[in-house]
Amino acid sequence: MAKYMAQIIVIGVQVVGRAFARALRQEFAASQAAADARGRARHQSAAASNLSGLSLQETQQILNNYEHLFKVSDKSVGASFYLLSKVVRAKERFEEQLRIQAREDRE
Repeated sequence: MAKYMAQIIVIGVQVVGRAFARALRQEFAASQAAADARGRARHQSAAASNLSGLSLQETQQILNNYEHLFKVSDKSVGASFYLLSKVVRAKERFEEQLRIQAREDRE
């Protein structure tokens, strides 16, 4: 009887070990795929900025319109917080692009 219990325990440990090893392999593969996707997305973002053809002047004009959009999207006027946050995030993205472009111009 003890012999059978030992065999059951050994088989159980083997099954759990194989499942754990398979889960680790899958997690590693998913991690690699996510890292590759991030790398491609970063590359595509830079390419999209170059393809969009937005000049510095156009970007500054958009930033100048930010004040108007912010006022129109204000909650006190009755607009939604969602729209206001989108306006703020767009401004932050343009400012980031300006910093990147300024850094590239210096180099």
